[in-house]
Amino acid sequence: MSTSKPIFVFSTPPTPNGDLHLGHLSGPYLGADAFVRFQRMNGAEAWHLTGSDDYQSYVVDRARRDGRSPAETAAHYSAEIAETLALMDIRPDQYTVTNTADAYREGLQAFFSRLAASGKVDPAANEALFDAVTGEYLYEVDVSGGCPTCRAPAGGNICEECGEPNFCADLVDPRSGRSDTPPRQGSQLRYSLPLHEFADAVAEHHARGRVPVRLKELAERLFRRERMDVPITHPSAWGVPPVETGVNGQVIWVWPEMSYGFLYGIQSLGARLGRNGWHADAPSPDWKIVHFFGYDNSFYHAILYPVLYRLAHPEWSPDIDYHVNEFYLLEGEKFSTSRRHAIWGKDILGPDTVDAVRFFLSRSRPEGRRTNFSREAYETALRDDLVGTWQHWLNDLGARVDKLYGGLAPAPGTWTPEHHAFRARLGERLTGVTGGLSPDGFSLNRAAGELHRLVEDARRFAREEGSIAGSTRWADQTRTAIALELAAANLLAHCAAPVMPRFSERLAASLGIAAPTEWPQQIPLLPPETRLDLARQTFFGAEAPKVGAQAAGADAPLLPWLRDLLRTTLQLPEQAALDDRPLNELGLESLQTVALQYQILEELGVDISGEELMSAADVTALAALLDDRAEAMRI
Repeated sequence: MSTSKPIFVFSTPPTPNGDLHLGHLSGPYLGADAFVRFQRMNGAEAWHLTGSDDYQSYVVDRARRDGRSPAETAAHYSAEIAETLALMDIRPDQYTVTNTADAYREGLQAFFSRLAASGKVDPAANEALFDAVTGEYLYEVDVSGGCPTCRAPAGGNICEECGEPNFCADLVDPRSGRSDTPPRQGSQLRYSLPLHEFADAVAEHHARGRVPVRLKELAERLFRRERMDVPITHPSAWGVPPVETGVNGQVIWVWPEMSYGFLYGIQSLGARLGRNGWHADAPSPDWKIVHFFGYDNSFYHAILYPVLYRLAHPEWSPDIDYHVNEFYLLEGEKFSTSRRHAIWGKDILGPDTVDAVRFFLSRSRPEGRRTNFSREAYETALRDDLVGTWQHWLNDLGARVDKLYGGLAPAPGTWTPEHHAFRARLGERLTGVTGGLSPDGFSLNRAAGELHRLVEDARRFAREEGSIAGSTRWADQTRTAIALELAAANLLAHCAAPVMPRFSERLAASLGIAAPTEWPQQIPLLPPETRLDLARQTFFGAEAPKVGAQAAGADAPLLPWLRDLLRTTLQLPEQAALDDRPLNELGLESLQTVALQYQILEELGVDISGEELMSAADVTALAALLDDRAEAMRI
């Protein structure tokens, strides 16, 4: 994002009727956090703003079930949510608690008065639903039925499937949440907005910023309706009432309220930063606003709010980009708080797991389509990708630097065409991660994928160059190869910072450099003689693979058997030291690799690839791997 404007990045304020689960965290919150971190590394003034959406009807429902007041419920879960975000290494610059924020109520009422004064928001009597037994007004959490557009099951006021709003009275076969009797229809006077009159205004707004096609299509679909009168007040005792006297016993609907809440958040942040020119009642054309939200909130963010801003602040043309995610499934089904079908943030997040969780969620979050979280897939990614690939490579690289150069980064020596090609591949990975984190093409799926491919490239390069690592004849070439691997590790530390900030800092410290604060513009070579501490580091909450004779598999039952097999297959002398040597140093050739794979399969029943054989840190590590595979087959 090339702009000198202050950038305000909003993740949808969560409803404080429960804590955050991985479905929540994977979407707006992780997205906004990584976005802001990347922007700051590129010199932009960017801030992450969110808070708790206290006045939701869902808070009232939870309070009723918990035997608390709505205020107590909101305060409790708002604090829980803030704690969970911190466990995820997400610490917003502004966290607004709407029920207790200073002067929030008065500011919201003034914003609503601007809407009422526009001449477009007036009291109007429209169809509504009421509980047939209690007579209570029904909306949002207290009513459900079939979506009038797509017929999917829907709650009051919004359909999560097609994204279209409903007005409760138009639900198909509505059901009350207050009694078992079908609700009755009636009329209710509420402040309403004739949204159907603003199709051109919404299209104009959508032409100005980054608006995914999915949102434009939703707007096109909605504005085919002949009328769309949106109530923006509702009968309720929980919320902020307007000061206008056109209706009684009603509060400003929490969704229109949120449009003001974003402006309030900017003003509050500005007050703390000494930016006294940031005012909620006078939004500036110099503000760049970025919204992260789930598709089920698209109507509010991308269609309703631009119209409300146009009415409340007709002189302001907001510059807003939108980033939307789909539903994240858990084992093939929607995350559900009510059904307890969820993995809660506090159940999985901790100092030793946060990097792995952020990486896995980045790689699998639902961008443009629904995706699925499974425990097995997460554990496999942790074991095979982060520990088995990333950590294994970094530990092995550190061990080789310790062995060949006394733990100091070597200066490059002779460059070969392969070295130049590898450096070019690193440049391609830098371009890929940059593209995945840049505003126009923002995709954590792509960014995380490019990070993993960077490590895979480095491992492959290490394997190819390692066959001459012990040769004095080619020592200058080996120095360059090791220097380039260290450059890859340095690049990984920098490029991982927005996605995995804790890992980034730890890797940088292990490389003897400061925590990355600037986005790299080229491939950063480590200064020669930099002291490293890579070989014994544990980055992902699992014991690091040890090196040489101290390896984790030193006591593996299969180690003596593997020694004998290798001596026979490779025709090595009995006294040859094997335990701390990788197979490529032992002269393993392609035909011998096939023979070795066959013997392992025949004796152990373990099917291991040639790449796995060649990438093992040493014979001891390979024995440990075979032990694990054989044990898994026995279980």
